[in-house]
Amino acid sequence: MSVLSGKKVLLGITAGIAAYKTANLVRLFIKAGADVKVVMTPASKDFITPLTLSTLSKNPVYSSFTHDEDDAVWNNHVELGLWADFLLIAPATANTMAKMANGVCDNLLMATYLSAKCPVYFAPAMDLDMYKHPTTRRSFDLLNSFGNIMIPATSGELASGLVGEGRMAEPENIVDFIERDILEGLPLKGKKMLITAGPTYEAIDPVRFIGNHSSGKMGFEIAKSAANLGAEVILISGPTHETVNHQFIKLIKIFSAAEMYTEVHNYFKDVDIAILSAAVADYRPKYVADKKIKKKADTFSIELERTQDILASLGKIKKNQFLVGFALETHNELEHAKGKLESKNLDVIVLNSLNDEGAGFGVSTNKVTFITNTNEVLSQDLKSKAEVAGDLMNLIIKQLNA
Repeated sequence: MSVLSGKKVLLGITAGIAAYKTANLVRLFIKAGADVKVVMTPASKDFITPLTLSTLSKNPVYSSFTHDEDDAVWNNHVELGLWADFLLIAPATANTMAKMANGVCDNLLMATYLSAKCPVYFAPAMDLDMYKHPTTRRSFDLLNSFGNIMIPATSGELASGLVGEGRMAEPENIVDFIERDILEGLPLKGKKMLITAGPTYEAIDPVRFIGNHSSGKMGFEIAKSAANLGAEVILISGPTHETVNHQFIKLIKIFSAAEMYTEVHNYFKDVDIAILSAAVADYRPKYVADKKIKKKADTFSIELERTQDILASLGKIKKNQFLVGFALETHNELEHAKGKLESKNLDVIVLNSLNDEGAGFGVSTNKVTFITNTNEVLSQDLKSKAEVAGDLMNLIIKQLNA
């Protein structure tokens, strides 16, 4: 999964020969998981058709203030500008950049640009002499001074037959530039994070085990939220149907509490943040049969022994790590959670109760309370587990920056 996954991309296309490359640019954004809308200048339709871009983006293409088929329907440039996470103008011709630099608003794209509150990238494309002209250089300087981000043109063969600077960056390089720029600005960039998820299964014999109903969804959502904020994530998960595909997440699958203990301790010393959301078994069979146990008596007893408390073991050895634990309680919830926070040397504990409807195992929502080691008690409403993960990341970032 790319850092562009889930991003809302507004692509502005102007009338340069490099417009033909925008079909591949749209395709790459879609492949990265972004949602793409396209705004074209009227003249750019001479170089690539709106039908092509609409088909690839799976969204209507906008090029005028009203719908082509109905002049009474307005294309709202303000809504387009506010919708986007970022605006990319590619190709950015000398003409369009001059308009951007001087506030000339004579088409839908320029009106949208002037309404946008998001970051604006622009990828210049023009012939060599135009690229070097003082007025074009002035446009570059002004646009950069406004906070716009220039994706530099490259050298190569130009439409005129000349060879030199002015060739629009290739679509793959544009996407890579934006990904790296977004990543550099993410609040968890450079942080290493360890997250545990899912249940553990404790073997009785080769076919039976003791387990719980944890789906692992909460831990996987935390991992995705952390990675989307720039963290390098080690996700250690027990058996689960959850999947993840993200360039910043390394998934390690385990089965038992003992295996999770070993993997967690392998990585803990090298991480900045550890979040233990897995539902680890407290007990395991003391003796594991090497063959399937046959049904003989009406009753059957299994002697259990305690598993190692992974969270407590980390609290004893932590140095500068920020340590977060989870507490699932059914009674005296706040009292028990505060006790675990202190006894296990945590920075934050996340309390959720099976008494809250919509919370707990096997559902897509959760209702939690964050408790910090500075005695803050922050009760949250019922939310999706993805939203809870985002709230937890925001709290950690706030605590780290305090």
